[in-house]
Amino acid sequence: MLIMLYYFFSLLIFLIFILIGVAFFTLLE
Repeated sequence: MLIMLYYFFSLLIFLIFILIGVAFFTLLE
């Protein structure tokens, strides 16, 4: 149970970093 919660949060943080990267890339252009 705790491992699934940790996996979910790591995936959520990964998706947030991807969104920040995409937003930053669109701001550069």
